[in-house]
Amino acid sequence: MAAWYKKSMALSLLFAITFGLCFFFTSAELQRFEHPTKIDGSLSFLVLGDWGRRGAFNQSEVAHQMGRIGGKLDIDFVVSTGDNFYDNGLTSEEDTAFEESFSRIYTANSLQKQWYSVLGNHDYRGNAEAQLSPVLRQIDSRWLCLRSFIVNSELAEILFVDTTPFVKAYFTDAEGHTYDWRGIHSRKAYTANLLKDVESALKKSTAKWKIVVGHHAIRSVGHHGDTEELKRRLLPILQANNVDFYMNGHDHCLEHIGDTDSSIQFLTSGAGSKAWRGDIKGHNKEGLNFFYDGQGFMSVQLTQLDAEIVFYDVFGNILHRWSTKKHFHSST
Repeated sequence: MAAWYKKSMALSLLFAITFGLCFFFTSAELQRFEHPTKIDGSLSFLVLGDWGRRGAFNQSEVAHQMGRIGGKLDIDFVVSTGDNFYDNGLTSEEDTAFEESFSRIYTANSLQKQWYSVLGNHDYRGNAEAQLSPVLRQIDSRWLCLRSFIVNSELAEILFVDTTPFVKAYFTDAEGHTYDWRGIHSRKAYTANLLKDVESALKKSTAKWKIVVGHHAIRSVGHHGDTEELKRRLLPILQANNVDFYMNGHDHCLEHIGDTDSSIQFLTSGAGSKAWRGDIKGHNKEGLNFFYDGQGFMSVQLTQLDAEIVFYDVFGNILHRWSTKKHFHSST
């Protein structure tokens, strides 16, 4: 066990040095990765969720358009909002689905950048530890998936949050599925500690833009709707700490909802492959700016003063564009 741990840490360190990423543990114990902005101080990236199906359900077509848009925007990295491999995650570090659904699909030059990923509920139905393993980074150096971590570029700080353990139903009514809860010995303690880490990191952040990424939606009018556990426990922390964007997948759609009690924008990008046509909730549409029930992805462009969010369909057509000026919050 000790030998395996030393090997894993050595691989992680080698990976970080190779790609110029420095990581360390914050006092709140969230692992931190430094990712520089462009020379002009701007940052751009794509956001994709719910995708890994060996190219099926238009995954390959979405990937092609991501490559085209990624080149046009000169993206710095890609964010994956989880459910990376269907239907039940990976079976092991040697599972061929990793290359068949990732390496051989996202082949465009513009997508040969760092991919920052979180786990989704479908990932937990397989060998969740496999996706976290540095062995996968040897197979494809773009891959970086952890439970929760921070990507900091000074301009923006992005907190990736492991949301699946928050959902009580996965523990009490698994509907015949088996979840890999290794590393989560107590759901109550795990989620409570994670919330403390998130709150601590957000309070300390001096970034112009604060972004939180999780698999599950806080607000959604899609198939799953709002995630009540996150509305109750995570949302107040985001509101209190002036978070700008919460980005997620889980619902297989694209949507933009504005929070009615703060400036937070809820952005769903979960349309990387199979989509759910016509599956929209008729209730709780307050703040809804955009909803699309087909495949696609999202782009984010940030400067010191501006942010632009764009949603694209499977053909690369722009479906929804939203921009905002940075409002500076006075410290208390």
